[in-house]
Amino acid sequence: MSDNRLSVFKTYKLYVGGKFPRSESGRVYEVTDSKGKWLANAPQSSRKDARDAVVAARKAFGGWSGATAYNRGQVLYRVAEMLEGRKDQFVREVADAEGLSKSKATAVVDAAIDRWVWYAGWTDKIGQVVGGANPVAGPFFNLSTPEPTGVVAVLAPQESSFLGLVSVIAPVIATGNTAVVVASANSPLPALSLGEVLATSDLPGGVVNVLSGRTAEIATPLASHQDVNAIDLTGADTALATELEIAAADNLKRVLRPQPVDGGGAADWTTDPGTHRLTAFLETKTVWHPTGALGVSGSSY
Repeated sequence: MSDNRLSVFKTYKLYVGGKFPRSESGRVYEVTDSKGKWLANAPQSSRKDARDAVVAARKAFGGWSGATAYNRGQVLYRVAEMLEGRKDQFVREVADAEGLSKSKATAVVDAAIDRWVWYAGWTDKIGQVVGGANPVAGPFFNLSTPEPTGVVAVLAPQESSFLGLVSVIAPVIATGNTAVVVASANSPLPALSLGEVLATSDLPGGVVNVLSGRTAEIATPLASHQDVNAIDLTGADTALATELEIAAADNLKRVLRPQPVDGGGAADWTTDPGTHRLTAFLETKTVWHPTGALGVSGSSY
């Protein structure tokens, strides 16, 4: 082989509607590792890219929310299988992004894959935790069931480029929502590579859309967008989170503002996630249904 062979550098692209567009504006920005070494040019998303992602997420919402919870679990587990198959790539990207040794980066990637499996297992169980039959006085069945909120804008953690990323995306889609994800501004490569995994899994296009760029520039139009139903402010600093909360109030979006954002601290993504993020973007629908005519004895049947 020739010693003069040129390296083939990877071109990272956005993931919107199941496709890989470049930024609408054509802009890119340099991504460096923890030591300042150049890694890649990532697309710098614009407001138009954010709006396009919302359109894709809304288009995908009907089919994804209408799928059975069991089917969603199967799809999420398939994503975990694909992540396992590309683990070496993610170990390399996480090590570069977060300045970790290979062994520590491997532990982070393993935890992220396990976290994805965790949420895959919850898809058909969360309904029993937050829903059920309600005791009422009268000849009625009274049933409460959880339903997805809709299109959720997710600001991924800035520091945890993969484990934190998975921890905020998986619960949103596990419960039937669709997502527009704003990747970590300084470490977007694992998120953009996740888009490639999602595209080759069974996840329908548009269920997850991944944007990279400057968090405030992308998040501001998402927070004020009338067709976005909720926003997760994990990746916003205190000042930006306050601005986005005000913008989100315009159409009464659900807002998840984790305590670490308020206090300026960093979340520990290695801890047990619990069910908090699963229930954050669920609505409860309660249905009343008559049991039938009462007999002489007062019995329903």
